[in-house]
Amino acid sequence: MSRRSLILRWARLGRRRQALLAEALLAVTAASAAIRLRAFKRAIRMGCLPLTERPAAGDITDDVRWAVETAARNVPWRAMCIQQGLALQWMLRRRGVDARLHYGIARDEIGELQAHVWVAAGGSVVIGGAEAPRFKCVATFP
Repeated sequence: MSRRSLILRWARLGRRRQALLAEALLAVTAASAAIRLRAFKRAIRMGCLPLTERPAAGDITDDVRWAVETAARNVPWRAMCIQQGLALQWMLRRRGVDARLHYGIARDEIGELQAHVWVAAGGSVVIGGAEAPRFKCVATFP
């Protein structure tokens, strides 16, 4: 995609979505750096913010998910489920939404161990839900 095309798409978003997308780009970048540079236990704490404010009016989970998925598709590295999950959890918890990050494991067809992360809020999976049923949840954060 050309630079001009990206600029035009950005301009059409509107201020609210531009702000969400900018925040998501920072969150995905921070999550990627945390996963790469820190021990897992320390990196995973990024999204475990205390819930100090009241939830925002209306359901914002879809808008935040859109921003994180869009950011993850547009960074110059591969942002996997764990980076997306951490970014989403952090953004939702900042807004007072009790988002929980689930870490699951499973074996693939040849017996190799695989891991997957998904985030749930309000009793439903917000991101990573399509793959989640094959994985056994071994940890939930916070």
